[in-house]
Amino acid sequence: MKVVSIIARYLLGLLFTIFGLNGFLNFIHQPPPANPLALQFFMAISSSHFAAFFFAVQLIAGLLLLSGYFVPLALTLLAAELYNILAFHLTFAPESIAPALVACVLWVLVFLKYHRSFRAILRPREAAHP
Repeated sequence: MKVVSIIARYLLGLLFTIFGLNGFLNFIHQPPPANPLALQFFMAISSSHFAAFFFAVQLIAGLLLLSGYFVPLALTLLAAELYNILAFHLTFAPESIAPALVACVLWVLVFLKYHRSFRAILRPREAAHP
């Protein structure tokens, strides 16, 4: 399982590093989405430069995964990214959801190795009494 997790970490890191860089350098050209609402969504986040935030987070998290430092932080950042990617594909483009699902499987494989790092945030806490 350790080898699978390492391979998944490198693949996930490479995936998000490449697509994070692509957001800034646009070296992988993609056709516009078929759904007019998806096109409006892309136009709104692109023209407002809001997409730069997403691409920066993808790039930083991808580099953290490739380096092996702060992997739990990278997983936390990518959990939010993957949620947004899945939400986009489920609502605007369900026909192209396969790559997002592959990224989610890779994320889970890496998470399984680092799940102990998340114990404190996944444990219920007693309510503070005044």
